[in-house]
Amino acid sequence: MDRRSALKNAGILGVLAAGTAPAVHAQAAIRWRLASSFPKSLDTIYGAAETFAKKVGELSGGKFVISTHAAGELMPPFGVVDGVQNGTVEVAHTAPYYFFGKDETFALGCAIPFGLNSRQMTSWMFQGNGLKLMREFYKQYNIVNFPGGNTGVQMGGWYRKEIKSVADIKGLKFRVGGFAGKVIERMGGVPQNIPGGEIYQSLEKGTIDAAEWIGPYDDQKLGFNKVAPFYYYPGWWEGGPQLDIYINDKAYNSLSAENKAIVECAAAFAHVDCQAKYDARNPIALKQLVASKTKVLPFPKDVMDLAFKESMSLYDELSTKNPNWKKVYADYAAFRREQNLWFRFSEASFDRYMQSVKL
Repeated sequence: MDRRSALKNAGILGVLAAGTAPAVHAQAAIRWRLASSFPKSLDTIYGAAETFAKKVGELSGGKFVISTHAAGELMPPFGVVDGVQNGTVEVAHTAPYYFFGKDETFALGCAIPFGLNSRQMTSWMFQGNGLKLMREFYKQYNIVNFPGGNTGVQMGGWYRKEIKSVADIKGLKFRVGGFAGKVIERMGGVPQNIPGGEIYQSLEKGTIDAAEWIGPYDDQKLGFNKVAPFYYYPGWWEGGPQLDIYINDKAYNSLSAENKAIVECAAAFAHVDCQAKYDARNPIALKQLVASKTKVLPFPKDVMDLAFKESMSLYDELSTKNPNWKKVYADYAAFRREQNLWFRFSEASFDRYMQSVKL
């Protein structure tokens, strides 16, 4: 036996004799559950949650496992905020504006009529004050949020009858997501907040007159073109709707710094991947819808003008009575103003030219 081995063995024997052998702790696996607000049939929007969970697993070497559950499996689609707040589940994936009934400020974390587009929304979140302000707001709901996808600007929905003017909005029973219903109501419509999985049946039976969901790819999968012939654009209420990953604050704060970084990176990956899927798949689906006799039409100008007017009036009113809204919207509106100035000279002019030439 050489000298080094003798010293090593002597050291081990000494420790054992003293009864103080160091314990070897294997890092315990982390298992979380994620409740989605979306049906499993939508591989884009529900798929963003699966992408997030998969990436967490990969980055952690399988030591951090998140199981994903579609709307209705663990809780109702619109029950996920309560689920995370109460710690029933550790994570939720949802569209924040679904919960404007709790506080209108939720909508600012997703989309408001005539708001930011998707690139601007991402910029406000990561380089502006968006993430900071929304996290301050979400503290009262025991939530830590991460951007978890964006659909890009959406379509304006499916209508059983043609919309020729503002008069056709009067009395229209319209399934519209979240906060936009407040503006539709001010325009004389009757907003309906219905989960995605229940829209087709309501439209088919005539329980509602019109419905919007997202865009061509998802709308075609849900079959809306079979029960409503008119497809309008643009979705002025959703210029860049952001999805969020909501995490219970106690669950999040219990993570190591390494696992917190894994969550952040996985969420960012899912955020980019979600819109990339929509941008790739929507053009193909739109062509197929047109080939199946869908009538794709722009909203009349008087509809757009009234919607804009009522939206701005609503925001002014909310700023006088909701301190949460006032604080976040003031920053949001200032950021939107600067972004639109820049996009006017850059993105918009480039896009207009490229869309006018034959490629």
